[in-house]
Amino acid sequence: MNSAETASFWEANAEIWTQLVRAGYDVYRDGQNTPAFLAMLPPVAGLAGLDIGCGEGENTRRLARLGARMTAVDVAPTFIRYAQAAEAEELLGIDYRVADGLALPFADASFDFATAFMSLMDMPGHAQAIGEIGRVLRPGGFLQASILHPCFCPPYRKVLRDEDGAVRAIEVGRYFEATDGELESWCFRSMPEEQRSQFRPFQIPRFHRTLSGWLNLLPAAGLVLEELGEPTASDETVRAYPALRDTQAAPLFLHFRARKPAEPLAKFLSRDARIVQD
Repeated sequence: MNSAETASFWEANAEIWTQLVRAGYDVYRDGQNTPAFLAMLPPVAGLAGLDIGCGEGENTRRLARLGARMTAVDVAPTFIRYAQAAEAEELLGIDYRVADGLALPFADASFDFATAFMSLMDMPGHAQAIGEIGRVLRPGGFLQASILHPCFCPPYRKVLRDEDGAVRAIEVGRYFEATDGELESWCFRSMPEEQRSQFRPFQIPRFHRTLSGWLNLLPAAGLVLEELGEPTASDETVRAYPALRDTQAAPLFLHFRARKPAEPLAKFLSRDARIVQD
């Protein structure tokens, strides 16, 4: 599946997706992924940031409220239209644009940091996307991203429960099988059943890679891995968001931060090798 085809699926999802996330049905985002992501994020006040795959802009607005000067892009015009409307209501100085993460319309070294909240795994060219991020980052800048955990959310995933409904384990399969646009029919499971029947399921293109497949892309883009995160829900969080109980058995998300060295990567790595030898 190519980039234009992928964009067409997200544009088809965008109208209803925006309505439902703004109604509070994306409990995995609101209850776990975004709070854990922001807890791991370095200070961004005063920095120029790029949010890639911003959707309707909720997380971009959170970054702007932390003091970052934000630009944000998404392939779906409807998402950008909703994000721009939110900017008009609350002026945060965010520049929203329709753009493809595989061909960012920015000059080299334009940004101090980049974020990608659950968007990189929805792009058909992971290496190209991360390479583009490496290009637009300034030396010393960083990328922080969240993706579906490739180990615990491969193309086959099933939550196993005891007779009383308690989560016992996560069953996974097809881990080593790369997918390139395999469509998944999906909906927000936190929606009441009677309301869920009113909406057609979203069609989500899946682009699965292994954990090593993801992490090996970073040095190829001139980036150095800095931190990993595998959020799990606390008991308090599960009481507020019962659906998140499955993340106590195994993580659903993987967070990673990688930095573009202030000096060329080859020089950076050779210097580290000398330090180890010493």
